[in-house]
Amino acid sequence: MERAVALERKRLSGGTPTLKERIFDAVGNVLVYAPLRDQLGLGRAERAFTGGEALGEDTFLFFRALGIKLKQFYGQTETCALTAAQTEGQVKLHTVGRPMEGSEIRIDESGEILVRSSSVVDGYYDDPESSAKALVDGWLHTGDAGRIDEDGQLVVLGRVSEVVRTAAGERYIPNFIENRLKFSPYIRNVAVLGSGREKLAAIVCIDFDAVGHWAEERGVSYTSYAELSQKPEVQVLVGEVVRHVNGTQPEGLRVRRFVNLHKDFDADDGEITRTRKLRRNTIETTYASLIAALYGGLDETMFEAVITYENGERGVIRRTLRISEVVA
Repeated sequence: MERAVALERKRLSGGTPTLKERIFDAVGNVLVYAPLRDQLGLGRAERAFTGGEALGEDTFLFFRALGIKLKQFYGQTETCALTAAQTEGQVKLHTVGRPMEGSEIRIDESGEILVRSSSVVDGYYDDPESSAKALVDGWLHTGDAGRIDEDGQLVVLGRVSEVVRTAAGERYIPNFIENRLKFSPYIRNVAVLGSGREKLAAIVCIDFDAVGHWAEERGVSYTSYAELSQKPEVQVLVGEVVRHVNGTQPEGLRVRRFVNLHKDFDADDGEITRTRKLRRNTIETTYASLIAALYGGLDETMFEAVITYENGERGVIRRTLRISEVVA
């Protein structure tokens, strides 16, 4: 499967399989992929699509590597399901395809995706006020933010209400970038910073189990989460993940610096909710000195954190945290 996924990634990036790869793929199809497709109940599937929340890159590549030509689409109830969809030969990991025949898509000044099509509903039942807000001059205001890439494919970023801007006026949604970073098994939580700032930076919480296993396989010793997070090898590992995600982002929306936090974000500390959503205001306040170091050009910083023990007593721990540059 590792070979199959690597080959599918090569195909999607425009590469041509070698003769050896084609032979291996044919043998793999007989011995592995076809039986797996059958086990999944997809042995005769000719067309497969995924929509809704973004699908992880590894999951998407896994199904395609099995020979299931999975593609992505975008739509809403108000558009009778489909508005844009990928076609075979035009599949990208981070887009949802071009507008379907008879559909028009444009991005307004706020970054919102607008749709005009005969498939768009006339309005909401018995709700003229909502209808007037959603349908303006024949265009449906989807409430989603997006952009059109260089190939004319739609990239859906998230909800318009989540859009923020950099100091240069670049629109982005932190959660869009964070989710793609968390598609990596090595990153459990991450906060992308950049609202009102010149460049993007990130506070990263590694996945202790996944990174710990990775370290053990490579003979990297450690005694705690905090020590593991600051290992040079782990800095390089996380840097590779960030660099990969940066490759899917416009130049002005790439994470330039990051720091591996000495612990995971914790609901008890008010950093995330019980459903693991970031409390951005809390993070900006709690890690103000760390954020200042990220944007101050420092290579490392001493961070003091107040902790609360099980008996209710409070203490302070001090950690030296490395700050890494992401080289394109």
